[in-house]
Formats: sequence, C-alpha cells, structure tokens
Amino acid sequence: SCLSDLRVLLVAMSRKRHEEGCMRLFLYVLTQVCITLVSVCGIYILTGLTGMFSLGSAAFMAIGAYVSGLLVLKLGMNMYLAFLLAIIAAVAVGYVIGFPVVRLRRDYISLVTLGFGESIAQLILLLSQYTGGAFGLIGVPRKVNVGFTVIAAALAIALTALFKTSKYGRQCIAIKSDELAAKSMGINTSKVKMIAFLLSCGLTAFAGCMYAFYVGYVGPTDFGWKKSADWVIMVFFGGVNSLTGSIFGGAFLTFLPQYMQSLNKYRYIVYAVLVLFILNFKPNGIFGEWELTPRNMKKALKKFDRKMRKEGGK
Repeated sequence: SCLSDLRVLLVAMSRKRHEEGCMRLFLYVLTQVCITLVSVCGIYILTGLTGMFSLGSAAFMAIGAYVSGLLVLKLGMNMYLAFLLAIIAAVAVGYVIGFPVVRLRRDYISLVTLGFGESIAQLILLLSQYTGGAFGLIGVPRKVNVGFTVIAAALAIALTALFKTSKYGRQCIAIKSDELAAKSMGINTSKVKMIAFLLSCGLTAFAGCMYAFYVGYVGPTDFGWKKSADWVIMVFFGGVNSLTGSIFGGAFLTFLPQYMQSLNKYRYIVYAVLVLFILNFKPNGIFGEWELTPRNMKKALKKFDRKMRKEGGK
C-alpha cells in the first residue's frame, strides 16, 4: 500500500514537472515569436512596402541590444531610458548609412547593408573591453517578460498598420511599384525611403533591446546576416504585400523550429524548400495582398455563408 501510494505520488510529481516544463517552453517560444514580430514589422516596412532589400537589418538589432545593455550595466541607467537611447542611437546610425543607401538600386542596397552588418559584427569584436568581444555581454538584467513582449509586438503591428495607411505608406507602395513614375508625380522618393528605412531601424533596435533583457546575454554571433535573411524569408513566405501575411510568416517560422528541435538543424534547408515552393506556386506569398481587416473579414464570412447555402441546397 505504501509502495503504491509512493508510486502514485512520484507519477503525479513527474506529471506536474512535465506540465511546468511545457508551460515554460510555451512562454519562451511566445516571447521569441513576439520579439521576432517586432523585427518583421520593420522588414515589412522596408521590403514589403518600399521594395528595399536589406541583409544588414540585424546589425541595428545588435546596436539596440549592446547599447541598452551597456547603458544599464556600466551606467546603472533605467531600462526604459536605455531602450529609448539605444533606439535613438540605432536611428542615428541608420541615418548615416541610409543617406547613400536610399539613392541606390535594390540589388546594391542589399550589398551595402550586408557589408554594414558585417562591419558592425567586427566592431563589436574590436571593442572587446566594452562589449566582451567573442564572449559577449554577460549579466544583462532579465527584466523583460512575456507580457512586455506581447504588448510591444501589438504596438509594433499597430504602428506598422497605421504607417501603411498613412500618406507615407501609400507613397512607399507607389515607389515600390514604379520609382520613376512616383518621382514624376512629385513624390520625394529619397525622403520617403529614408523615413521607411529609419522606422525599420528603430523597430529592429527595439527588438534587440527586448532580446538582451529577456535572455540576459548578448553575443556577436546572434546578429549575423542570416538573421536578416530569416526575416526577409518570413515576409516573403507570409506575403510580401500583406502585413497579415508577414505576421503569420514571422510567427509560424519562429514557432516551428523552436517547438520541433529536430528541425532546428535543418532550418535553412526547410526555409530553402519553402521559398522555392512559394516562388513557384504562390509568388506573392500565402496571403498575397489580403489583410485581416473588418471589411475583408465581412466579405470572407459572406462568401463562406453563400458557399454553405449552395452546398445545403444540393
């Protein structure tokens, strides 16, 4: 009887530990998804709306992470103030880089931003007395929780949606469609592209701040060109012309490898297969240009209702 009670107790404890572990994993993945979505919003503004391809956006995430972490660790600054100053620093660097970049063609933009991203990685290693070099920045206080990242992701999505429907967002779409025609219609293409570029820099820097204060560690290998490529793939997978699709792509392609660890080693193979599939069968992504708006939802429900009635009539 005692052995049976002990067995029941051990099984109950094991089940409880398993449930707690699953919940911790879920919250960790949810937090990573939310941080990624903030970055994806920045890439959507840059690539989805304006048609500028960047392979160095992760460098601005690195600036946000390192600057905010150093301000708190070295100067004892308030976290929120450190976030603000880190975003300002990233936007300032973005302005210096963006000044020549916005005047280049799309393929040259990707090359210049790739070079910039690699330069930032080397600069982090050179400034090892401040950044920790190859060992990374250790001891960043883990003050960001899942609730903070969920709110931040929701605000980033709302800001991106507002920008898309604003005057500048419509001008970005016009530039993406035909930059020469947009210029002939009186749109200051360099100014509009710079605004989109700086907004993208700010969002990716904010994602870097959250990442540093959630993980508690920042390493130089965390922000290579592969991360920038990941974000671009997410946008194209969901729908380069759809914010809803980009959010879906970001959430799905972050969630899947995190929950299926066996896929993590083959992530880039899976990404390559997905990209080839999308380019061949759905060139505009899964969602195309469709957005999750009350008007579109109403249309979709009406269409579904008509379909159900036809099937019921048969």
